[in-house]
Amino acid sequence: MKKEFDVVALGELLIDFTDNGVSEQGNTIFEANPGGAPCNVLAMLQKLGDRTAFIGKVGEDIFGTKLKGVLEEVGINTTGLIVDKDARTTLAFVQTFEDGDRDFSFYRNPGADMLLTEDEIDEKLIKHSEIFHFGTLSMTHKGVRKATKKVIKMAKEHGALISFDPNLRPPLWESLEEAKEQVAYGLGKCDILKISDNEIQWFTGEEDYDKGIEKLRKEYGIPLVVLSMGKDGSRAYYKDIKVDKPAFVQEKTIETTGAGDTFGGCCLHHILKYGIDNLNEEKLDEMLTFANAAASIVTTRKGALRVMPAKNEVEEFIRTY
Repeated sequence: MKKEFDVVALGELLIDFTDNGVSEQGNTIFEANPGGAPCNVLAMLQKLGDRTAFIGKVGEDIFGTKLKGVLEEVGINTTGLIVDKDARTTLAFVQTFEDGDRDFSFYRNPGADMLLTEDEIDEKLIKHSEIFHFGTLSMTHKGVRKATKKVIKMAKEHGALISFDPNLRPPLWESLEEAKEQVAYGLGKCDILKISDNEIQWFTGEEDYDKGIEKLRKEYGIPLVVLSMGKDGSRAYYKDIKVDKPAFVQEKTIETTGAGDTFGGCCLHHILKYGIDNLNEEKLDEMLTFANAAASIVTTRKGALRVMPAKNEVEEFIRTY
């Protein structure tokens, strides 16, 4: 019997203040974009017709109220979202460089997303989900780390696939050694890993991506690894198959916020469509092409959560590129 939700994610829901030009007085103007990697992934899945739910915490402030409303607007189930009257919603200020890359400043000490506790988890959501998805921002502090690990255990007990995206943000960790420990924990639990080029080099110490992935697969036995490489495209590693697809590079790119999450959401959509045991070269090729195209579209828009492309838009883009 099909479960009620295709994907449930746990983690951060926050406001990304993105650079939006300069005022008449010469001051930087920031636009308040709803964000947070796990919710970006869910927003992409919703756009493709999948059923999603989010577990997390925001503050009872103007930002938290706005974020809950945005999740409802895009169709993500919010029964697992706690609104805490004593906490403040996490904020991230994103500076975009000329090449579209970014630098982050977080206002999160503590932010509401760090304050989620084990006893605030609604097990029904996990029980009724095909895939559970998480990253490491919910692993940076002890309380929310315990909550995350509890949900991973529940998800495994209820037969869900585990999807993990390290989504490393060095400023949020007390030390990169601690970050490595928690990433290693995630790698040891997941069935699907989405990892970026710089993360694989950082974690394995291997400059060569293939060697780094081989190391991970040998040590952790992860069934499917997808590697995002920005303008160099993406790769998938599954059993003895490796598929490599180029990126859809556009001149209209303005920023890369949410591109990796868009890519990850599209990959999860194809796993739901075909099943993790039934993938082959052709299906992986289709998955990466679609995911690369959707990610490329998002780089031409500000923010991510609210501006995910629809299926027909991605297909049309692939046809006309």
